Amino acid sequence: MKNRAVIFSALLIAATAAAVVWWFVFRTSQHVSGPVRHEVYVWQRAWTEPVREAVSQHATNFAAVVPLKAEISWKDKKPQLTRVAVDYPTLAKAQMPVGIALRIGSYAGPFAGAPSTASASSERSPQRAETVLGAPNNAAAQDEAITTFLCDLAASLVAEAQTNHVALSELQIDFDCAESKLDGYRVWVEAIQRRVAPLPVTITALPSWLNARAFKRLVAVATNYVLQVHSVERPRSFDAPFTLCDPRKASRWVETAGRIGVPFRAALPTYGYTLAFDHTGKFIGLSAEGPRPNWPTNAQLREVFADPIEMSALVQQWTASRPAAMRGVIWYRLPTIVDNFNWRWQTLGAIVASRSLQEKLRIEPRRVEAGLVEIKLVNEGELDISSRLAVEVRWSNARLMAGDALRDFELADRSLSAARFQTKTQGSRLPAGDRVTIGWLRFDHDCEVRCELKKL
Repeated sequence: MKNRAVIFSALLIAATAAAVVWWFVFRTSQHVSGPVRHEVYVWQRAWTEPVREAVSQHATNFAAVVPLKAEISWKDKKPQLTRVAVDYPTLAKAQMPVGIALRIGSYAGPFAGAPSTASASSERSPQRAETVLGAPNNAAAQDEAITTFLCDLAASLVAEAQTNHVALSELQIDFDCAESKLDGYRVWVEAIQRRVAPLPVTITALPSWLNARAFKRLVAVATNYVLQVHSVERPRSFDAPFTLCDPRKASRWVETAGRIGVPFRAALPTYGYTLAFDHTGKFIGLSAEGPRPNWPTNAQLREVFADPIEMSALVQQWTASRPAAMRGVIWYRLPTIVDNFNWRWQTLGAIVASRSLQEKLRIEPRRVEAGLVEIKLVNEGELDISSRLAVEVRWSNARLMAGDALRDFELADRSLSAARFQTKTQGSRLPAGDRVTIGWLRFDHDCEVRCELKKL
């Protein structure tokens, strides 16, 4: 009888454990509907005039804005700090919720707890990497010093914002943490939370973390997080499909996050990259803003961008139904007029305002002087144009003296009464809101020209 009772008890325990596992894995989250809350990152390291203009003109279209304030890299396990000179007066004028982001590069640990009393770190010059720790006598002291440094830094960032009349809504920590180190990361989060309380501390999270037990312990401490559903994966070849955000995967990840039950936002992409491949089609590297890497002269280049139609559809899907724990989306990143590897404001603004995205391209012939006509393309829609295009120009009662194409166009054909401009082998991208001159024609006297646009 004893053996039977023991067996029965063991089976009951196993069944109970299986039921608990089933509930955590397969339970469905409560769903809600209605307008989605939109926030946005300002991730530029230099607040140039275009960045300030973008914040001044467009930040109030969002529920909150989160600028990057500081970034930590590591050298010999010592933090190298770079501060961003955020323009606080511009943020203060916006009169809206503002978070600040602290970016932390990969760190293998271990993670030691911070002492309960620590002095705030002194302010240092912006835009300069700093080695901030000396050489303690042992590894444990070094680990504790790192945690203390992070707490001091977080407190100083918060104090700086408050001194500049910006009332913060959160401190975001964007840490490249290995999944195996999530319990160690929790030590940092708990220590930083104690230091900046009552300000909420938000962490960014990867979809690969969602099923880890350590992640559930981490977000239980953090109380909220940003789920990054966009990433850059190494493409297999030049022609291989490539996306910065797969909407089907993003939807599944959001549902998984919803079952955890901790409040979260989904980070969606607006950016793009140039991908480089060698002559055999092997991936070499990628670049965005700034000087192009020293790639071979015969490198094959391919531009890829987040798909605004797919991202708009995701937002519409979540407007109709989303997990109750999902508190909105946060876009990476706010467009500026000089940001060539990002959407223009026309695109992101339309999605935020729940407007449908439209292509709208027109031709604009412009008389420069007597007998000289420039041909312009104007993108008046919300979508970038990347198709190969042809513009046919016709006239009468005038003789064509000369003409030429500009940018990525060529003067493919001309006759006594017509000329044809068309894009070269690869179509060029015309961002939403842009206007470009694609060529010119000079006649022996003034005449009226008629233009027709075609997609090749």
